[in-house]
Amino acid sequence: MSDLLSVPLKKPTDVDVTRPLNNLIKSSYSSLGPEKISEISDSVNKFNQQRNSAVWKAFEKFESSLEIVYGYYDQLCALETKIVIQDFQVPFKWKDAFDKGSIFGGRMSLTLASLSYEKVCILFNIAALQSAVASSQGLDSDEGLKSAAKLFQQSAGIFNLLKVAAAAAIPQEPTIDLSMETLNALTSLMLAQAQEIFVFKAIKDSMKDLIVAKLCCQCEEMYSEALRLLQKESVRTLWDKDWIATVAGKQAGFHALTMFYHSLVSKSNKAVGEEISRLQKSVELFKIAQSRSGKPNFMEEYASKAQKNLTEAKKDNDFIYNEMIPDINVLPGPGKAQLAKPLPVANPMSLNFKDLFADLVPVALHQAMAACDNRKSEIVNGEIMKLRDATQAINGLLSSYNLPAAIEVTESGSSLPPSILDKANTVREKGGIEGLLKMVGDLPELLNRNREILDEAERMLNDEASSDEQLRDKFKEQWTRTPSSKLTQTFRENCESYRKIINNAITADKTVREKFESSRRGIELLSMSQEQLADEVPCGISTNKDCNSSAAQKLRTLMESVETIKAERDVIESELRAATVNLKEQFLAALAADGAINEPALSLAEIGRTIAPLQTQVQDNLSRQEALIQDIKKAQQEFAAESGSSNQSSDNMLTQLATAYDVFSELQHNLQDGAKFYNDLTQLLITFQNKISDYCFARKTEKDELLKDLTQQASRQAQPPTPSIPAHLVSTTPAAPEVSSAPTASSAPAMQTPYPMQPQGMPVPYGATANIPYPTYIPPPMPQGFNPYATLPYPNAYQGFPQAPAYYGTYPGAYANQQGQQQPTQDPNKPFGW
Repeated sequence: MSDLLSVPLKKPTDVDVTRPLNNLIKSSYSSLGPEKISEISDSVNKFNQQRNSAVWKAFEKFESSLEIVYGYYDQLCALETKIVIQDFQVPFKWKDAFDKGSIFGGRMSLTLASLSYEKVCILFNIAALQSAVASSQGLDSDEGLKSAAKLFQQSAGIFNLLKVAAAAAIPQEPTIDLSMETLNALTSLMLAQAQEIFVFKAIKDSMKDLIVAKLCCQCEEMYSEALRLLQKESVRTLWDKDWIATVAGKQAGFHALTMFYHSLVSKSNKAVGEEISRLQKSVELFKIAQSRSGKPNFMEEYASKAQKNLTEAKKDNDFIYNEMIPDINVLPGPGKAQLAKPLPVANPMSLNFKDLFADLVPVALHQAMAACDNRKSEIVNGEIMKLRDATQAINGLLSSYNLPAAIEVTESGSSLPPSILDKANTVREKGGIEGLLKMVGDLPELLNRNREILDEAERMLNDEASSDEQLRDKFKEQWTRTPSSKLTQTFRENCESYRKIINNAITADKTVREKFESSRRGIELLSMSQEQLADEVPCGISTNKDCNSSAAQKLRTLMESVETIKAERDVIESELRAATVNLKEQFLAALAADGAINEPALSLAEIGRTIAPLQTQVQDNLSRQEALIQDIKKAQQEFAAESGSSNQSSDNMLTQLATAYDVFSELQHNLQDGAKFYNDLTQLLITFQNKISDYCFARKTEKDELLKDLTQQASRQAQPPTPSIPAHLVSTTPAAPEVSSAPTASSAPAMQTPYPMQPQGMPVPYGATANIPYPTYIPPPMPQGFNPYATLPYPNAYQGFPQAPAYYGTYPGAYANQQGQQQPTQDPNKPFGW
């Protein structure tokens, strides 16, 4: 037992994941504070260092290197549950593991901006490194045998998993090391070598001859299958020159060992004729194995034993037994015992895995929490809007009646009403007309900044698409990468959404300016000093109003009720904004139980319990205002009847000032909301532009690599015709006679062993033909519509996005749950008491 084969590693290139990952985390977890963001940035730097260490450490091919690569793979698995992996635009370039820069065709390297592709390549290198470490184990100790068998089975499990994972992660032609034919061959080879270790262990432990024969029989079949797959036309030029010779030699060698140990069973049963027949075949097969492997001393120890036993058996038969020597093709086989099998990928693979991004919740949970917050904000803002609309309605009514100034005039004689003086003081304290003009003047600048960012994002998309189309026209079918139009559909839709939002904001700005101009004169008056304002108000204020009339006193009481209702609204609005809904534990429980989160159902129920009492208060407040308005109208009619004539110009001026104050207050809220809207939109657009920038950079890197491949491919020599398979490398199993009474494997003696072996039926029993023409392999179709560059509707998980005033339009925001796929953890079998 020797010459264990190891798989070469894929060659990586260094990439810097720091900027794209920082951008993605900041945009997805925008609610994190500055301290958390700083901690996350440190984790991103560590992740970048971990990646650079892992991809190169594997080439040292030490057992300690495995733990480093395991840790990076575990980190990839953890990270993909906490970000939207389609948005992670980093161009990962990996070269073909078997590329020698020589004559065979196929892609030499592949660059994809896909975290799934990175995982696939890391998994391939883990399997390759496991095979290298297994091959270097000392097979003279139980510990070395145990480690080698486990690593070969783990390697086979990964190669087997990659047959599905690679096809899903790579939407175009992969490098040939990740093709289905290559992965099939490597899986089969790793299993055969693991079975070889079990054979070696059984021999070392002096197990029963029949058990060893069964293990050898299964190992011969596994090497026969590996040889068949390694010699497929599409992959046979990949391997090192000694691979096929080694595998062919082992296939014949384990066939010889099967015959040798089965002859020992015959010897113990005193079946000398069967013993001689099997020994003759064993000696013949050992010679074939040595010839195939190109090593005259291949399995020399067992070949010598077989020759010695044959000489002694013939001598005994000639002088004592005189038994007929049966044809080997009619003798039953020993049966088979398969111990080697692919082991599932553990999760985590590293024994000391530490999640660098433990503070980040799973992306599905984060998106559900953000959607819940947005849902709550919509309900809260709806209630606040009801309160503000009611306040505007009663302010308009009081302004039309010149209240409370009308009842204050009768008290204050020729001086300005106290309510007007209070309003003027408030306007001056809040900056007056100058402050309002500055806020109005800032809007165009904020608007243009957002428009320029969006224009630049669209320009980058257009330039990338134009470059892709030009190269597609030039190289035709050789330009194999996915067209830009398929990758940027979501980007384009988001650009259109943002463009509509900006257009809605322009309309809102116009409404604000019109409202400002309509009340500009009144706001200017309120911005004046008290003396200037008194000079502007017409003189000759009527003094015939009865300030002590029952109607005036009733109106004063009603004005106090109005102020009480407004004060209540301020408290209710504050409580609505402060209301919190924390469903993290419920969401986590749902995610653990069902693998998905029914966010609408959970959110609406909890929001209802939290907001319902406040909604009741809002409705009660609005109902009391309706009754109050009716009382004010009735009292105003009585007051007007008692007051007689009045100074119309003075009343009009006071009404204008009261209305101007209400408009000033409303415009201040609107302009503050508008400025916040534009500033928050700027942050979203910058993040959106960064994503497009990362995408364009990844596409440029992919484009450059494909151009390089096409140039190198054109300069290669033409591939020579594939040589035919030498006759001495076909199966060692002889052709079957037309009629055979060979029993099946199930009729072989039962295997008496405490070890967890799994006898298998014999697909090609001894005596049956094994020289079956290899079937043509047709790979499964690639998955349709796979898009490594696609983004979810943007923003992905923006939490706490501020609400604009009603006429500022809406914001984009769709939240899609993505569940991380995790491989199940399973304890490996422990044959031979390991």
